[in-house]
Amino acid sequence: MAIRKSSKGQCLKRILKRCLSLGKKDSLPDDVPRGHFAVYFGQNRSRHIIPIAWLSLPEFQPLLRLSEEEFGFNHDMGLTIPCEDIVFRTLASMFR
Repeated sequence: MAIRKSSKGQCLKRILKRCLSLGKKDSLPDDVPRGHFAVYFGQNRSRHIIPIAWLSLPEFQPLLRLSEEEFGFNHDMGLTIPCEDIVFRTLASMFR
């Protein structure tokens, strides 16, 4: 499925808006530093704190599209990504 550039931009804007709203003092958990947010992935919904900057990485975009298709972006405390632990950990190691 091809996604138009404007569609990608709108998707990223929605994600950033949601993640930035999580940064408000009242809604952000104590263990999430400013400029970061929580993601949940894998069968056991492992939780990791990642930088917001990762949202704009081309390698991260397919995961965001999968998340939007499966769960939408109405999450209370983080973003749920439908992928296996090993896939996420491998990608995360490339970003560091």
